[in-house]
Amino acid sequence: MVENDLILLAQQVIEKFRVNNLTLSVAESCTGGWLSKVITEVSGASSVYMGGVCSYANDVKNKVLGVKKETLDSFGAVSEETAREMSEGILKLMNTSVGVGITGIAGPNSDNTNKKVGLIYISITYKNKTEVIKLENDFDGDVRYKNRFTAVKTVLSFLRDEEL
Repeated sequence: MVENDLILLAQQVIEKFRVNNLTLSVAESCTGGWLSKVITEVSGASSVYMGGVCSYANDVKNKVLGVKKETLDSFGAVSEETAREMSEGILKLMNTSVGVGITGIAGPNSDNTNKKVGLIYISITYKNKTEVIKLENDFDGDVRYKNRFTAVKTVLSFLRDEEL
């Protein structure tokens, strides 16, 4: 799959959101804004996509998205708990129907924790519930690209396929 395939997925998501009168916001960490970039490649995305926050630093996760300091201290930036608070925080901040949070270790190096490269948590908040997807990728070669690509593809596939 190449980036054009991601754009096709994004087109399908935007059309679904448009037809169902849904809005979307995203909080990205390890993907560094790639999900936002792919979504905004699609003409008409502004009808459903309200915006995103690239929250690479823990201070941004805490001060902008409302991720609790206790969560970051206890579980770390790369955790189900942090991803959950990211998606819930962006949904509240942007006042959207759906909020997405992505955090992980893209690689090629770890983050000086005992967590492995390729560990990614994706959280999607909608209809007063939050679902978390855990990826444990084990790629060869350009692991950073592959981990980030897989995270973006996973989010778009979920948004396209799930009943929101």
